[in-house]
Amino acid sequence: MRVVDFVADPILDLLDDLGATILLFGQAVSWLVRPPYRVAQLMLAIEFIGAGSMFIAALVGMFTGMAFTVSVIVGFRQFSAEGMVGGVVALALARELAPVLAAVVVTARAGSTMASELGNMRVTEQIDAITTMGVSPVQYLVVPRVLATTIVLPLLALLFAIAGMFGAWVVAVVWQSIDPGIFFDRIQTFVKWSDVRMLVVKSLIFGVIVSTICCKKGFHASGGARGVGEATAKAVVSSIVAIFAADYAITTIMTDI
Repeated sequence: MRVVDFVADPILDLLDDLGATILLFGQAVSWLVRPPYRVAQLMLAIEFIGAGSMFIAALVGMFTGMAFTVSVIVGFRQFSAEGMVGGVVALALARELAPVLAAVVVTARAGSTMASELGNMRVTEQIDAITTMGVSPVQYLVVPRVLATTIVLPLLALLFAIAGMFGAWVVAVVWQSIDPGIFFDRIQTFVKWSDVRMLVVKSLIFGVIVSTICCKKGFHASGGARGVGEATAKAVVSSIVAIFAADYAITTIMTDI
C-alpha cells in the first residue's frame, strides 16, 4: 500500500490541480461575457503585463537572436552557406523562439506577480471580503488578468521576434560582413505567413495557459506568507512546463496542417 500511495498520490494531485485549473478557466470564460465589465481592471492589467514587459522582452529577444545567429553561422560556415543565416534565424524566431521565450518572460515577470498578489489577497481574506460584498472574485480579479495576458502576449512575441532579427542583423551583417541584400532576401524566402500565424496562435494559447495557471495557484493559496511563496514558485514552474508541452503539441498539429 505504501508503494501504491507513493505512485498514486502525485498522479491524483496532478489531476486535482489540472481539474481545478480547467474549472477556474471555465468560470473565467463564463464571466467574460456577463456584465458588469471590468474595463478599468483590464486596462491596468494590460499596462502592467504589456507595457511593463516590453523592455525585458525586447532585450531578451535581441540577445537570443545574437546568440542563435553566432551558433548558426559557425555551423553554416562549414558548408559556405553563411548567406542562409537570416532566413534560418527568422524562421526559428517565428515558429519557436519568439512565442516560447516571450511566454517565459511574461511568466517570470507578470505571472509570478499575479500569483503572489492573489495569494496575498487569499491569505489576508481580501478575496473572502470581495465575495461577501456580492462581487465575484473570479470576474473582478481573474478575468482581467487572463484576458490581458491573452491580448498582450502575441504583441510581445512579435516585439521579441523583431528585436531578435535586429540582433541577428548586427551579428551577421555588421560583425560578420554578410551581404545585407542576401540576408533580407533569405528572410523573405524562408518565412511564410503560416509561420507568422503559428507565432500568433501559440502566443494566444500560451497567454491563456500562463494566466490561468498563475491565477489558480494564487487564488487557492493557503498557509500564510510561506504558502504564498510556495504558490508563486509552483505557478512559475508549472507554467513553464505547460508552455513547452503545449509548444510541442501545437507545433505538431499546425505542421500537419
